[in-house]
Order: sequence, then C-alpha cells, then structure tokens
Amino acid sequence: MAAVLVTGVALALTASPSFAQSATDPRRAVEDFIARLGDVQISDLAIRQTLTLYHPDGRHPQSTGDQELLVKLPRRQRLEQRFEGQHEIRLAVGDRAWVWRDGKVSEASDVERGRTHLITPFKRSADDLLAEWKALGVRTDVAQRSRYRGRAVTIVGAGPDDVTVPAIWLDPDYGVVRIVTREKLNGTDASVDLTFSEHRRLRDTVYFPYRQEFFVAERGAAAGRLLFLITVKSVQVNRGVADALFDPDELRRLR
Repeated sequence: MAAVLVTGVALALTASPSFAQSATDPRRAVEDFIARLGDVQISDLAIRQTLTLYHPDGRHPQSTGDQELLVKLPRRQRLEQRFEGQHEIRLAVGDRAWVWRDGKVSEASDVERGRTHLITPFKRSADDLLAEWKALGVRTDVAQRSRYRGRAVTIVGAGPDDVTVPAIWLDPDYGVVRIVTREKLNGTDASVDLTFSEHRRLRDTVYFPYRQEFFVAERGAAAGRLLFLITVKSVQVNRGVADALFDPDELRRLR
C-alpha cells in the first residue's frame, strides 16, 4: 500500500466546450487529457514523502515513516522506506516486482506493486490507459459528468447511480484524481478508494498531487475508513535517476 503515485486536476463544466463534448465519451476524455500534456518531456521523478498509517477506526494517526519514491518512465519505480524501525525497498519493473528487507530479496505480488503505472500517463496512449483501467474491472464504455471537490470531472466506469463499482475519476487538467476498485482485503470483499488532491504544477501543463489518501469500506459499510495518508514533501523532475537503481540484481547485492 506504500507505493502509490499519480498526476491529475479539472476545469468547470461551463468553462470548456471541449470538455462538455468529451466528458461522457471515455476515449475522447482520455485522448483530450493526453493531448493537453503536449510535448512536455518527463523521463523521471524523485519524490520525498511521508506515510502516515491510521488506527483501524480510521480516525487517529497511528505511526509515520519516510519514503523516497523514484520513478523512471514508462514503467519502473523504486520505493525506499523506513517505517516502524524497518528499512525496506520495493522495486517494480514492468509487470514484475521485488521486495528487499533485512538483506533478502523476494518477488512481490501484483497487489504489492501499487498504482503508480496507472496514474503516470506519460509516453503512453489512450489505448494503454483504457486497457489498464479495464484490467481493474472498470467498464471503459460507460462514463458520466460530475463534480469533485468543486471541479468538473469525467467518471469512467460508473453510471449516475453507481457509487461503489470500479471507476476512474478523470480531471481534464490534473488527470486521475480518484480510483475506486473492488478488492479482497484480509479475505473480505471491500471497496478501495484512492483519492489525490492538493495538486501543484510540475512544469507547463503537468500537475502532481501532494496529498494521497487510501480508504477502504467492507461490504455493507456506510462509509470508508482512512487506512493511510501520503504527504509529499518534494518532487524533482528529470534528475537523471540511474538505471542501476531499478536492477533487481543490484538489489540482491545490498546488505
């Protein structure tokens, strides 16, 4: 759960005729957002952030830790964290992932890989993004217009009366600002809700969320509980992150 990242934000419905035309067409909404990114060149990101884990009641912070997240586009990421006395490194390359802990490396499951590849749309097409959303159970042939935190968004995968089905909330400026999925947590069906806010401009038309929240609601629950919060402290763009940092063999040599 510690490796979550995203880019995204939105215009008012009445402010953009192109948004009003494309908001109920999932493909058009995605294509318009990708076109907005234009020719901005981003090859890597280096992010420092704080992870706050909440008490099971979802109301009180329980513990915090520091993280450094390195992303090399299109699909490489390295998360190094110190949390509750443990030092851990999580590495994801394409569809494979590894975890280093106490000098030992093990291969991770898909769930442990996080959501970074879903919310960094650079160097990928509308077909790529829609296919990844569909793999999460999102219906990519359904969309509706709505408002989220005062901004106009397109909700891909959900109709007007659907509130817990898998869906992507897409802001025409910021990109993905919310992801709702259905997953198994501790053997129980649950609705998982990731939200992204407090966006700041990285460069030109690209924004990054400095606040990321992870909620979960078990079947029958009226509302979700906050499990953890990520607060971004700094983001560096195109720092020149070394390829060796994403090499699992190099990870195995660490002691």
